[in-house]
Amino acid sequence: MQQVNGDTGRLKSEADEPGWEVDPDDDWGVAVVATVGRQLKLRREAKGMRAAEFGVAVGYGEDMVYKIEGGKRIPQLEFLDRADEVLGAGGLISAMKEDVARVRYPKKIRDLAKLEAQAVEVLSYANHNLHGLLQTEEFALALLRTRRPSLSEDELERAVAARMARREIYERPSAPELSFVQEEVTLTRPVGGKMVMRRQLEHLLGVAQLRNVEVQVMPSVRWDHPGTGGRIQVLKFLDGTAIGRMDDEFGGRPVSDPRQLRILELRYGIIRAEALTAGESLAFIEQLLGET
Repeated sequence: MQQVNGDTGRLKSEADEPGWEVDPDDDWGVAVVATVGRQLKLRREAKGMRAAEFGVAVGYGEDMVYKIEGGKRIPQLEFLDRADEVLGAGGLISAMKEDVARVRYPKKIRDLAKLEAQAVEVLSYANHNLHGLLQTEEFALALLRTRRPSLSEDELERAVAARMARREIYERPSAPELSFVQEEVTLTRPVGGKMVMRRQLEHLLGVAQLRNVEVQVMPSVRWDHPGTGGRIQVLKFLDGTAIGRMDDEFGGRPVSDPRQLRILELRYGIIRAEALTAGESLAFIEQLLGET
């Protein structure tokens, strides 16, 4: 395909990379990309532009234009802005960017973020890594680079972006009450190196001082608690319902039955009581920061 310099060249090359395909198991994502593609095609044809001509204008090859219009590829957000301008859509194509951006996030992450966005209370115990809502971008990137099989650079970018997008929970007008209990090891393992970990601890101190957030540390010497079975998370909603999961309970699947949730809340309550208080935990993190 013809090379295009500048920003359009970057658009074209990124569009050719793996990772922009639509996940066939993601029904919502498939529907969004198909709708966007159909709208692009209708507007291009109404403008009297051939696919090749349109491709040159936006920096894509003709084949890639057909793939996007056919719902086979996820368009970049910059592409939608260019297409809006070229086709004179008056912002209607650009307005699709929010949904398209969400399609690039893995479905399971989108589902989790959606639930977190609806929650009025979040309870979380983590025994292996920092909870995703507490992570900095560079910490998350370093952590995700340890995955095996290795993630491609595009997959890494998408996973980190999805994790960072979840942090919008702190900025909600009616932000939920957030309770985190972190095992000591999650704060002392030098993920990403000394400086990455130092900035992570600084970030954690900032988050822990938000009025609706409580961070507690479980010292490694305290082993006699029900957290030995793995992570616990419970999300509570305004209508009184809730959903939760634990690594070694109910097959690790999310549950919403009140009897099953009672088990998770019982375990979380004991863990929370055994951990350092919020004030003690802040002092502990500050001490770690001074030693890093």
